[in-house]
Amino acid sequence: MKLYAYRCRQCGRRTYPARLICDCCGGRDFEPEPLEGTVTLLTHTRVHCLPEGINRPYLDFGLVEFENGVRAVGQLRLQSAAWIGMKLRAGVDVVRVLRGEEKYGFVFEEDSTPSV
Repeated sequence: MKLYAYRCRQCGRRTYPARLICDCCGGRDFEPEPLEGTVTLLTHTRVHCLPEGINRPYLDFGLVEFENGVRAVGQLRLQSAAWIGMKLRAGVDVVRVLRGEEKYGFVFEEDSTPSV
């Protein structure tokens, strides 16, 4: 499963999530672009009061920026402490189960790819 940004065919502005009308030029024709790959962590927080369907004491969330400039929020699944500016790998996974139905969203993990 993939999540997508949408690029306005009139002015080129990318948005996430989808919009009916471009905030920049008023265009109504969009082209989907997959949101994946390396992201940069802009900020993060820990939430202790979680909604139904999340059976954990807390979750870490981060605001990230993709290489194409699109920003998104998702769960952080890290082995070490998060720090602003760290590079992460974006993916999509089950983030919640609500009344037996799996809900998908962004998950950001440490990139285990060795650097050259």
